[in-house]
Amino acid sequence: PRQRPPTPPPSPSLTPTPAPKPTTPLLSVDRADVPAMVDLTHLGTRDWVHWGLRGPDSVVRKRGGSGEIRDEGGPGARSSYDTDPELFGWRDGAPVQGEGGTSTGIHTCDVGNGFRLAVLGSGELRTVHLFAGLWMARGRLDVRLSTGGPTSTLRLEDPHTNHSAQFVVRFRVAPGQKLLISWTNEQTFNDCGNVALRAVALR
Repeated sequence: PRQRPPTPPPSPSLTPTPAPKPTTPLLSVDRADVPAMVDLTHLGTRDWVHWGLRGPDSVVRKRGGSGEIRDEGGPGARSSYDTDPELFGWRDGAPVQGEGGTSTGIHTCDVGNGFRLAVLGSGELRTVHLFAGLWMARGRLDVRLSTGGPTSTLRLEDPHTNHSAQFVVRFRVAPGQKLLISWTNEQTFNDCGNVALRAVALR
């Protein structure tokens, strides 16, 4: 007698792989005092940058850091100084491996001049510590995401002497997008009223 062909086994049901959830952009900015001593190695677990250690073009970065912090220039000539009351130190820098405590930074005079920075996104929530200051000026901090949305603006002013601040920025954007930071001299109260940049740490 003719035999029936064997019944094929049932096909296994395939569970579709869920599509990755899109990254929801997030941005918040706060201001805090600068500690008397800032340990960049401790604070910048992913990346950090310090400016002005050995002149206006001197930049020290975290050795083996992520490279997510970018200096994107800004209008105005940069000069170095060494008169801030707070000190910065590190143990994992390049090209300068260690620094016990420096009061150096860079500044730029005149209204409209300043600094532009960017931090690359990773899809994860990140915290940026921006250490900035001014001397006889009013500085304007503008922070926004490259994905769009509103700009967060904070101001710092001292018409008589120098003043420093720690701006704490928490953000999240997808890989390939950026956090954009602008620190600008909005008003001066002296021939060289200026805004200053010292360091940025990322964790």
